Amino acid sequence: MNKPGFKGTKGLIIIIVLLVLIVGYFYYLSNRSSQLKESEAVSLTPAQELLLNNYEINYPPTPKEVVKTYLEFTKVLHNEPLSDEEVEQVGIKLQELFDAELIANKSRDAYITDLKSELMTFRDNNYSIVNMYTSASTDVETFEMDGYKCAKLYGTFDVRTSSGTKVLREVFILRKDEAGHWKIYGFVPVTDEEEGQ
Repeated sequence: MNKPGFKGTKGLIIIIVLLVLIVGYFYYLSNRSSQLKESEAVSLTPAQELLLNNYEINYPPTPKEVVKTYLEFTKVLHNEPLSDEEVEQVGIKLQELFDAELIANKSRDAYITDLKSELMTFRDNNYSIVNMYTSASTDVETFEMDGYKCAKLYGTFDVRTSSGTKVLREVFILRKDEAGHWKIYGFVPVTDEEEGQ
């Protein structure tokens, strides 16, 4: 003889056990897939990270950010152990920050040859860039030139040498293009005379 309600209790227990098993199985699967994703994740080199930037969609919005991005490229080019192919790829990617007139001043082959020569000299002297920074936003000078909006600011590198650390400063002129992007129009090292002004 069956006791009343025993079947209902037994059925309820079976349903609860099944639910616990199902929830446990889904928990196991979700943890397993996240562990697989973590193990499949590949860390990118600094050069690869720069090459993945899409400047058509996400271009640096201010002159300061453009120069800061330029400095990041420069640090990677000078400090990272890059193959010739990587130097070419990073150098060409860097040109996306340059004004069309600056790019037109030199053929791509001459630009890459000069870049490789500069990097070789830097490495032969055992130099490394240890820090870099730009002018404060309040120190960015804007002006009009030949009908274009332009900006002037400084980029600074602290370079470790065999005899200590030296500071290298460059003055940048940027020009706003038709798409509203600030492009590097030119840059030159700051002379001792300019430094004192």
